[in-house]
Amino acid sequence: MDRNGRGGSGRPRLLRGRRDFLKLTGATAGLAALAGCGGDSEESTANREEPIPEPKSYTADELFNIDEWRGSGPLIGERPSEYEGISMLDLPDMRGELTVYLGGGEGGLYVNLLNRIQRTYRDFQIETRKAPSSQLANTLVEEARAGNSPADIFWAIDAGSVGVVANNDATESLPESVGRFVPGTFYPSRNWVGIMGRARSVPYNPDELDASDIPNTVMAMDGDGRFDNMGWAPTYGAFQAFITSMRLIEGESRTREWLNGMQNLGIGAYDNELVVANRVAEGELTAGFSNHYYSRLVREDRPDAPLELAFTQNDPGALINCSATEVIKGTQNRILAENLILHLLSIEAQEFLGTRGYEYPLVPSVPPVGDLPTIDELNPPDFDLSRLADVEPTLRLLRDTGVL
Repeated sequence: MDRNGRGGSGRPRLLRGRRDFLKLTGATAGLAALAGCGGDSEESTANREEPIPEPKSYTADELFNIDEWRGSGPLIGERPSEYEGISMLDLPDMRGELTVYLGGGEGGLYVNLLNRIQRTYRDFQIETRKAPSSQLANTLVEEARAGNSPADIFWAIDAGSVGVVANNDATESLPESVGRFVPGTFYPSRNWVGIMGRARSVPYNPDELDASDIPNTVMAMDGDGRFDNMGWAPTYGAFQAFITSMRLIEGESRTREWLNGMQNLGIGAYDNELVVANRVAEGELTAGFSNHYYSRLVREDRPDAPLELAFTQNDPGALINCSATEVIKGTQNRILAENLILHLLSIEAQEFLGTRGYEYPLVPSVPPVGDLPTIDELNPPDFDLSRLADVEPTLRLLRDTGVL
């Protein structure tokens, strides 16, 4: 969009007067931003009376410069021409300063998105504090108890970490209407909301296995000789979250049996799940356990690699974890913080993250990249994602069974 309000198609489009200061992003993101003012500004206070916009339908050229928010590459293909949700253009303007505690960040992708949103507004500034999610969660709980946290928002790579903060009464309630944008699994209470999803999957080599060979549940694999050449990454946080969900859903005894059974089949251990996906594509492994997007990353470099994904049904192997955000208790910028979270749930931001990091957008009308089922077509277990923070018993179990 140019400063005269023209969209990608070149057709003029009217914008509200308060959008006059909206800056260009993407190719023109180098324009200098003016420093914002601190505290709960007049704009933020005024926004308290402004309702959150209802989701609606947009064509692509009605969005905010959507081609510059999208990534590129051989897997992008044809992105949708229509969406249902909310565009940044219809959200309240951002003015002021926010401190975001950022846990994880997918190789800098989340920081890049925050920087892009910051550059979009002349009078908006974000200070980012980065550290592992679990570390920041513990820090936030301590700061909230002392009543002196400088954080306005916590954005964590996993739902378990935001759950720790919420369960320790360290968050502010989000507007109920935020739940209109994502499936209920990712907004289980008004304390936090999911932003991007990571689905557990079984990457397999179609030269070695057929899709019909993959059972509907991972719990059926531990005694099946067809899976005697698999790989997992037991030191990886995503794998430990997967086993935590198994322990809480199936029970510790059955999980111990499953772990021992997979080891008896000869499963191999690798440093991370990207390595697992690569080894499957290279034929060293017939299948493995990983988050879905690692296979998309492999296919980005090698589009013709013999690598497919299977998704189990309503079991721990079908878990969808997510990055998630919450507003920290005691913030002086509550409305501005809520507005930033709404920006993360906008169609433009979901496209930015989904087409670059290959995670699942949690706004259902924004599809994942590649030949994948949509978020609504997956069948995860009915499970409170905040319980994934209960990882210590999982680590003990993994050590007891020799997995770690």
